Amino acid sequence: MIPRPALVLGLAGLLPFLWNVATVISPALADLGLHWVGPRFVGPYVGLAYGTVILAFMSGVLWGFAVRARAKAGLFYALSVIPALWAFAFVGGGPLQATYWLVVGFVGLLGLDWYFGSQGLTPPWWMSLRVLLTTCVVASLLATVLA
Repeated sequence: MIPRPALVLGLAGLLPFLWNVATVISPALADLGLHWVGPRFVGPYVGLAYGTVILAFMSGVLWGFAVRARAKAGLFYALSVIPALWAFAFVGGGPLQATYWLVVGFVGLLGLDWYFGSQGLTPPWWMSLRVLLTTCVVASLLATVLA
């Protein structure tokens, strides 16, 4: 069972992705967002900026799990930096292309989550949380490019 604080905070972390979708499909919300918070926080830009931050954050989380790896610690430290480097190297080139690269990054991150878990480095509930959050993130990012 996913601990309540992890679940609540994980779900709260989806809000910028959901706002991204909402401002793409609703011109009224986009106008409201432009007026109150500016263009950086509406449409695909909020999803791209926040998604990039989250990939980097998740590198840090994986780094923390890598600490538990004894014999193969070097491998897990190296794997843990991939999401941040991915975001740095590939998220760019316009909103459409950047969104697709971000989606690939989150799917790849889920693979890393699984591998770290299969090696006993994550809590037992980790994959349940990560599948839920990754599904929502990927769906919201794809919704912005398909809207």
